[in-house]
Amino acid sequence: MPNSPNSRRSFLKNSAVIAGASPYATANASTNPNMPEGIHANAGQNSQALMAYVGTFSSPLKDVLPTQVDLPPGNGLGIHLFEVNRATGALKSAGIHEMGNSPSSLVINQEGTRLYSANETDRQGPTKEGTVTAFSINPADGKLEPLNTVRSGGAGPTYVSIHPNRKFLLVANYFGGSIAVLPILEDGKLGQATDVKNDAGKIGPSRATNAPTGSFAFSGHDRTHAHQIAADPSGRHVIHVDLGLDTIYVWKIDLQNGKLSPAENHTVKLPPGDGPRHFHFHPSGKWFYSIQEEGSTLVLFDYDSASGKLTARQTISTLPAGFVGSNFCSEILVSENGKFLYAGNRLHDSIGIFKIAADGSLTHQADEWTRGNYPRSFNFDPTGNFLYCCNQRADNVAIFRVNNSTGALNFTGNYAAVGNPSCIVFLDMQNRPK
Repeated sequence: MPNSPNSRRSFLKNSAVIAGASPYATANASTNPNMPEGIHANAGQNSQALMAYVGTFSSPLKDVLPTQVDLPPGNGLGIHLFEVNRATGALKSAGIHEMGNSPSSLVINQEGTRLYSANETDRQGPTKEGTVTAFSINPADGKLEPLNTVRSGGAGPTYVSIHPNRKFLLVANYFGGSIAVLPILEDGKLGQATDVKNDAGKIGPSRATNAPTGSFAFSGHDRTHAHQIAADPSGRHVIHVDLGLDTIYVWKIDLQNGKLSPAENHTVKLPPGDGPRHFHFHPSGKWFYSIQEEGSTLVLFDYDSASGKLTARQTISTLPAGFVGSNFCSEILVSENGKFLYAGNRLHDSIGIFKIAADGSLTHQADEWTRGNYPRSFNFDPTGNFLYCCNQRADNVAIFRVNNSTGALNFTGNYAAVGNPSCIVFLDMQNRPK
């Protein structure tokens, strides 16, 4: 997917796929000690295959803080490859591209020739930085070949997306509290960051304003935490959220030099402690939806693409009526037909299904158990007929058939075993753009 809120949808449809300012040295894959040591056997050999790539947490986390309760032990082995059964949605293992640096966020370019991973190395400390790796995708079998690795502009990069002009990779560094713009070179490699912005401000409280009754959910209000970054559908603005600051930032981007500057309506504050985590645009581009990790809410914003202005209009819980206790929200996706929104709940271990009205407003419709605990993210296959849920602590990906008329999710009975899965993206080898 390119996992930007808008380009992800168009990419899925066309190709089958939800940051210090100093220059950074480019590390060649063959000499970088953090680079993969190889791919297991059994990688796919079918150029007509529908491939899935699963990013994981793949290294022991020895330097995490006690309050970071949502982090896994690192059971993954790198980027796990699968062939997808187009009829049933089932995943068949096609190898593992071994990495020891937790490639937890992945994005594929629109041409289907390059994959980029955010590697959550060096999570703590003011001088530590994570990395981002560029891969070429073998057109015959979908295998990955490292091109180069560069520094991400901050510690713990947790999200990558590609700008619609295909010239820049956008990175959110969770533990660094920063975002970065990395140029994508003609050969698909990454250049040194053209811009890095560090978040700053008053950290929100440890109790969310809108948390469920009895909630002790606390994950990111210890410092700044940039959690997602992506361009708007027009490509004129770049948006990122900082969970610790309870703030959404809107930037203008200079498409010539990759520099960011504050938009006229640069910041939007969420209720203290609620913690914006991810966001997604409606296919119309008129509405912007934000999910709050600790407040367990969805907020609908009207979006002015000319100015980048966000105007909040509705707040609704991600949880069913009557829920009490702790919950951590995760992923948010709008269906390609624009009729439904899906929201991830960790601890409640559900995907909330919401109907989208003609004016963009949301109505809670149903909840589907994820068949595993701590659903970190989920994604549609290229057809939109299947949804794949990465159950982080259950070490599996669970597969659901989507009813595109009602929005319902029906478990297929199919799982794929993956240690600490974080995200899943897709590439249709048969229908790659020419």
